[in-house]
Amino acid sequence: MEITPLIWAITIAVTIGFFVYEFFAHVRTPHEPTIGESARWSIFYISLALLFGVGIGVFSGWTFGGEYFAGYLTEKALSIDNLFVFLIVMTGFAVPKKYQQKVLMIGIVIALILRGIFIAVGATLIENFSWIFYIFGALLLFLAYRQAFSNHDSNPADGKFMTFVRRHLPVSNEYNGDKLTVVKNGKRFVTPMLLTIIAIGFVDLVFAVDSIPAIYGLTDEAYIVFTANAFALMGLRQLYFLIGGLLERLVYLAQGLAVILAFIGVKLVFHALHVNELPFVNGGEPVLWAPEIPIWFSLLFIAATIAVATVASLVKTRRDPASVSSPTDTTPIIDKKEHS
Repeated sequence: MEITPLIWAITIAVTIGFFVYEFFAHVRTPHEPTIGESARWSIFYISLALLFGVGIGVFSGWTFGGEYFAGYLTEKALSIDNLFVFLIVMTGFAVPKKYQQKVLMIGIVIALILRGIFIAVGATLIENFSWIFYIFGALLLFLAYRQAFSNHDSNPADGKFMTFVRRHLPVSNEYNGDKLTVVKNGKRFVTPMLLTIIAIGFVDLVFAVDSIPAIYGLTDEAYIVFTANAFALMGLRQLYFLIGGLLERLVYLAQGLAVILAFIGVKLVFHALHVNELPFVNGGEPVLWAPEIPIWFSLLFIAATIAVATVASLVKTRRDPASVSSPTDTTPIIDKKEHS
């Protein structure tokens, strides 16, 4: 797949343009989006992502098109899981609904920047060190195990990192609109809004560790990795308000993602064996019996896993409403500090 610097420049410029438009058209004036607004823009961004994938298939071949769709599905599923953690963070900080758009927008931009850095690093490692596939595969298998047994009960906003931040920054106890800092009695304080954004940025960094090795298990084309991530993040803000209530009903999402991560981890290990250069593995020669899992199978497996996890979750929560997961502690973080 030949991607010229001009195509890269245009792609990055258009991506930035979308986020700039989003900020000035929807986020700059604080408000809570309606269901209709969220639905229209969610459909627009998903349709745009699908059309882009068709374009890759038509102009670059359906092998690359399949890699894009598999990557997009995986990144979208991981992003929805990311939304659940965003919900916990904003509940913990008691962010008013009309300001949540700004938090999400900044968080998504931070996520895209961090993933862009990880993508560049990953591409360099893959190009120069074929053994990195062993590392990525082992990492994904570990993350799959952790994902399978996570319950999302822990609140990143109340973890050690945020405790350290609050200890070293003067914090105001109340929101001042959507301002990040405020001056009181001649002293500048950071508001809970800034703490929320810092927490969201930290969550983005953690999720990038899952996200980038996963998609590099489906394609080694950095352009596909970037565009799949960009499209997965576009419209995520609207999706948050559209399926906010549904998030709590996706009780098997973590297990579904664990299956996907484990599958991609195994796929990466097989690929590492197939291109092996490590001298202590098969004498430094490729392990020819290791199968290369075709992209069409990966695409079907990922789509089927997401569908099964979603349907099973909805059936489970419909039959047993008590099983619906939700943030276990909704006491605002600032209030906790005040009462401690």
